[in-house]
Amino acid sequence: MIIIGEKINGATPAVRAAIEKRDAKFIAEQAIKQEHAGADFIDVCAGTTPELETEALKWLMAVVQDATETPLCIDSHNPRVIEAVFKYAHKPGLINSISGEGDKCEVLLPLMEGNSWEVIGLTCDNKGIPGDVQTKVDIAKIMVDKAAKFGITTERIHIDPCVLALSTDNDSLLNFINEIEQIRALYPTIHITSGSSNISFGLPARSLMNQTFMALAIQAGMDSAVMDPTNRDMMGTIFATYALLGKDKYCRAYSKAYRQGKIGIAEK
Repeated sequence: MIIIGEKINGATPAVRAAIEKRDAKFIAEQAIKQEHAGADFIDVCAGTTPELETEALKWLMAVVQDATETPLCIDSHNPRVIEAVFKYAHKPGLINSISGEGDKCEVLLPLMEGNSWEVIGLTCDNKGIPGDVQTKVDIAKIMVDKAAKFGITTERIHIDPCVLALSTDNDSLLNFINEIEQIRALYPTIHITSGSSNISFGLPARSLMNQTFMALAIQAGMDSAVMDPTNRDMMGTIFATYALLGKDKYCRAYSKAYRQGKIGIAEK
């Protein structure tokens, strides 16, 4: 599982306050904790007022890169902001994100030509998130075709089928699984990603729903997730699911994660 650490996001009050105060120590601690917990990328999202976002994101990138060696996931709804800060990344990472909206593909995909950057592709367009599977698959096809023009192979693309909240769509998980199957049938080497908590929005006991979703999504073929890697229960679900599916020989990764304190609670 490719883990995209989500904890440095200006939408979170504590992170927003740290950005406003330029509290580098707080941001660095969040980055280090996620790196030690097993993050493959650390998402940096300023999430501040538009006129301040570019400078705030540039600052976040500098702080995180000084604190860790983990590649960045540069995150903004505005492709022009990502374009402006892209050159400040010390090494290739992940762009979050392109979609069928506006000119995101046209602005961001050229940045990935001739290097090893990866990108998240959201299956939404100017009309929003489609309610049907086929439209989402069609949007994925468009993004893959556009990426190919810049030499970007499917191994560098993380398609996010934009799972809907179960509280508003009773077939949300079933459609998500269908989308994974159809997209993977077209592009066997593409990555499938998702936020780990979208499914449970509006429901009680969200952690229970999120962990169950994660296990079922991994079984269906999801191999990437935007999540909190310091959540030991969720990380435990991931390691346990891979072991149960026969993808962890002799449960070595599961056992190692337990010894390192990354998963679970010690039995009494």
